[in-house]
Amino acid sequence: MKRHVVILAMLVAAGANAQTNPAPQVKVSASAGTDLKSGDTTKIKAALDEIRMAGKGPGTPFAPQIVDVLQKGATVQIVEAAIDTLGDLESETSSPAIAEYMQHRSPRVRQAAAKALVKTKGQAAVKALVKGLSDQDGMVRGVAANGLGQLKAKAAVNDLFLALDHRVNEAGVSIGMICAAQECEQLATRIGKFPFDVVAGGLEQALFRADIADDTKIKLIGRIRELGTKEANGALKEWFKKWPATGSARVKQALDQAVQATGGGS
Repeated sequence: MKRHVVILAMLVAAGANAQTNPAPQVKVSASAGTDLKSGDTTKIKAALDEIRMAGKGPGTPFAPQIVDVLQKGATVQIVEAAIDTLGDLESETSSPAIAEYMQHRSPRVRQAAAKALVKTKGQAAVKALVKGLSDQDGMVRGVAANGLGQLKAKAAVNDLFLALDHRVNEAGVSIGMICAAQECEQLATRIGKFPFDVVAGGLEQALFRADIADDTKIKLIGRIRELGTKEANGALKEWFKKWPATGSARVKQALDQAVQATGGGS
């Protein structure tokens, strides 16, 4: 018994030490800044890798120098590495420089730029991602659509609807993340025009948002209920099971009734 108590005390002490003595930050070598300016592709790539591994704490001071690398132009490999690094540093001031590469001839570079802009954020990022909705590359379009939802870019909701109507299916979920009540109901009118999961994914986002009124949520549930299909029943069941204990009782009741009406117990 005493041995168990001692072991437990040691474990508690170890946990306390881990909290008071966090893992040391990875430092960036003093030569990294010089290497970024060297013009030597090998040195630049090594410096970018080092900064990226260090993360946004120690690495953030190097963001302006990495932006310089992009603005001066470089090989596709270096451009991708620089964009990826800036994305990991999450420095909003780098968004304008990254946004320029949303026009690059290489789809891979445009994909990297779109992914990085979701992390660096800001108006420059939103503006570039809106343009990305009409990119020739499907992955760029998808990342742009997802990113606008993650960035809560409410001003882009009409652009997302246009993208959805042009079969950028990722726009459905993002619309659900940012739509106002009337816009959420507008999304519901797309049921039957697109694959069920595309619209339902967006409606689910709206349904679980605290800023959407119960009356609107009940209308959205009603649109799914009207389908009367197995897909509709499956979605309604899943939402009912996921409904939080602290959530609206009215909405939960509407979900329950919709499940019953579409052919299955909740």
